[in-house]
Amino acid sequence: MTLPQRPASPTRILIADDQDDVRSGFRLILDSQPDMTVVGTAADGAAAVGLARSLAPDVVLADIRMPRLDGLEVTRLLAGPEAAHPVRVIVVTTFDHDAYVHTALRHGACGFLLKRSGPGLLIEGVRAAMAGDTLISPQVTVRLLRRLAPPPTLRAPDPLTDREREIARLVARGLTNSEIGAELFISAGTVKTHIANIQAKLAVRNRVGIAAWAWETGLATPASG
Repeated sequence: MTLPQRPASPTRILIADDQDDVRSGFRLILDSQPDMTVVGTAADGAAAVGLARSLAPDVVLADIRMPRLDGLEVTRLLAGPEAAHPVRVIVVTTFDHDAYVHTALRHGACGFLLKRSGPGLLIEGVRAAMAGDTLISPQVTVRLLRRLAPPPTLRAPDPLTDREREIARLVARGLTNSEIGAELFISAGTVKTHIANIQAKLAVRNRVGIAAWAWETGLATPASG
């Protein structure tokens, strides 16, 4: 007799936002998903950091403009290079200023979503983070590709192979491993191996770091997607 498989534990989420209606709305959206549960909410950044360390959620959704500590500092403390026990942090904000996006990515954010993008993208962002992928609102990607690429004379040396360069460019477009594999006619497992090699060469923590590098060096451009 074969026993039924136990369902996987739902993704545990902490919501940090200084607006009551936003916290309530996000909670309603996420708790409606069978694979997600909201384990706590915080109205300021300091409370968010404290709750993240005591509750150990799988994902933290952090607004940028919060009292006491802003979302960028929350991201650095929870997901940055000095975090003892890194947590997946997705920045969800009204503001898509280039400086905010760039700082969030450098501090280790595994996603950057605009509140106006809607509930579907919020749910997809959490699932992408849990799968080791990254979701960035399309509006943000366009802004970054247009503004962050420096003139060619300022571009840093490129340590990647041609194939790794292709993959880095597609990562910067926000594609998942499966989507990259389909575009390049290789398996998702092969893509994952290439991404690990790219991260090692660039000394970045995750695929968001790869995307930031691609934008900064001009590998990703508006013309390339």
